[in-house]
Amino acid sequence: MKTFDAQTTLELEAAAFRRLVEHLRGRTDVQNIDLMNLAGFCRNCLSNWVAEAAAAKGLELSKDESREIVYGMPYREWQAKYQKDATADQQAQFEKSKPQAH
Repeated sequence: MKTFDAQTTLELEAAAFRRLVEHLRGRTDVQNIDLMNLAGFCRNCLSNWVAEAAAAKGLELSKDESREIVYGMPYREWQAKYQKDATADQQAQFEKSKPQAH
């Protein structure tokens, strides 16, 4: 496996993260439940990971602030514009595959 120095690795990972966030912002047609059912994570998970990373560094980042980083707008605004009600099939799939509490 190719390795880079720590700073280059950090920069590459940050660039990949920014691209993922930008991709998800552009795919408003893909609902979070679809992401959960297919990949086991969604935009909310990603925003939680950002908040957890901030907390690990002793930084305060609210749930709303971390979601705005991922969604590119306040979460409630995104919900109003793009979120649709989950279908019965989507909900059933989620129940089968949702992460178990630890």
